[in-house]
Amino acid sequence: MTDEDEQGSAPRRASAWMILAVVAAALLVCCCSAAVGLLISWSAGLFHTPT
Repeated sequence: MTDEDEQGSAPRRASAWMILAVVAAALLVCCCSAAVGLLISWSAGLFHTPT
C-alpha cells in the first residue's frame, strides 16, 4: 500500500459515513412525523369507535 491508497480511501470512508448519517436522519424524521400524525389522529378521535 502506498500513501496515495490510504489518502484515497479516507474520503470514501467519510462519504460513506455521511450517506449513512443522512439515511438515519431521514428515517428518524419519517418515524417522528408518522408518530406525530398518529398522535394527532388519535387525539382528534379518528381511532375511536363511532357511537
